[in-house]
Amino acid sequence: MSRPLPLFGAHLSIAGGLQNALYAGRDIGCDCVQLFVKNQRQWNAASLLPGQIEAFRAAQRETGLMPLLAHAGYLLNLASPVAQMRRRSKTALLDELRRCEALGIDGLIFHPGSAKGDSEQVALRRVATGLNEILRKTEGFRTRLLIENTAGQGANIGHRFEQIATIIDRVEQPERVGVCLDTCHLFVAGYDFRTAEGYRGVMEELDTVMNVALIKCVHVNDSKGRLGSRLDRHEHIGKGQIKKSGFAHFVNDPHFARIPMILETPKGKDGRGVDYDKLNLKRLRSLIRR
Repeated sequence: MSRPLPLFGAHLSIAGGLQNALYAGRDIGCDCVQLFVKNQRQWNAASLLPGQIEAFRAAQRETGLMPLLAHAGYLLNLASPVAQMRRRSKTALLDELRRCEALGIDGLIFHPGSAKGDSEQVALRRVATGLNEILRKTEGFRTRLLIENTAGQGANIGHRFEQIATIIDRVEQPERVGVCLDTCHLFVAGYDFRTAEGYRGVMEELDTVMNVALIKCVHVNDSKGRLGSRLDRHEHIGKGQIKKSGFAHFVNDPHFARIPMILETPKGKDGRGVDYDKLNLKRLRSLIRR
């Protein structure tokens, strides 16, 4: 019997309708898909219409893609020292969680935010407080909130395992949250997993600090930035500083069997006209040891 494998997918465009991300995913050979459920650079959006919800759910049934992930908007900052920004962020994240629940999306990924000059502990506490408010208003929801580790640029929090663990420890319903582990962010934050020994050390640290079972999604992105640079610039698989060998550890780790591995690598086509997502998916699958 063959061993369970990761589920590979990509973040895809919702231009022309949310369901189009699923059809595009099917066409390039995805197992799963990540998408935005509204414009990621705007606070507000019109409510989802019943027809939009049904079209999306019909596309999921037709394509069979699962699980489905969504990425929250880039404007959110639950850690902000400015009360108005925190309120807007909570309202926006709550709205996106409700959209995900209506669409049948499994996980909503978000960045914890920036301390903006305040202490790390205060900022972490603010994120947990915001999550608790949102979770209380969405009792019974199936969609899980997933905290994404960050590159640690500027005053951004969430680049160390301890920071994410602190947030989750303060969440009143921890079973409703999890972690999305971004490989580019992990690498530029100073975690070196390129060798077998290095990977083993990083995973042991992760499991000790916050339990590897919390990882519900992996963003598989190579890095333009060097180890510890804090530079959040994604690169094609095998073309950046991480190299293919670093990704081989992830795709062959039994901990991540049946866990969605989502590409957020540059879009477009190569010189032969082949879609970059399709190429990167092929590179990831080629690393699996049978």
